[in-house]
Amino acid sequence: MNYENDLKIDESSLDLEWLEQASLFMRYAKYSAEARKNLDEVKQDFDIIKAKIDKNIREFPDSYGVTKVTEGAIQSTLLTDKEYTKAYQKVLDAKFEADMASSAVQAFNQRKEALENLVKLHGQSYFAGPKIARDLSEQRKIKENKVDSKIASKLSRQK
Repeated sequence: MNYENDLKIDESSLDLEWLEQASLFMRYAKYSAEARKNLDEVKQDFDIIKAKIDKNIREFPDSYGVTKVTEGAIQSTLLTDKEYTKAYQKVLDAKFEADMASSAVQAFNQRKEALENLVKLHGQSYFAGPKIARDLSEQRKIKENKVDSKIASKLSRQK
C-alpha cells in the first residue's frame, strides 16, 4: 500500500476522486484493523515468551547466571535474554505498523474534508479562468479627476 500516493488529489477530476474516496478509505480502515489484530497477536506471543523465560529463570537460576532469585535479578536477566529482546522488537514493529495504519485512516478523513472543500470552491467558481484584475488606484484617479473637473466648472461659473 502506498498511502502517500493514494492521498493525492487531482483537482481537475474531483468527480473521480469522490468515486474512489470510499473504497480507498475502506481499504485503509481494513488494513488498520488487521494491523491492530497483528499487534494484539504479537503482544500475546510476547507475554507467553516472557512468562516462559521468567519461569525458567526461577526454576534454573544457575543456567542464567542468577545467584540469588529476586524480582530485580529476574527482571534484569529477562531484559538481557535474546529471545525476550527479539519478541519485544516484534511488538515494537507491530505497534509502529498499527500506528502508521491508524494515521493513514485519519489522513483519509482529512482527504475527505479536502475534497468537500475543493468541491465548495469549485461551486464558487474559484477554479474559473483568469480574470484581469482591476487597478483600483487608476480607477480612483479617474474618478477624482471627474470630481475635480466638475468642481472646477462650478467654480468658474460662479465667478
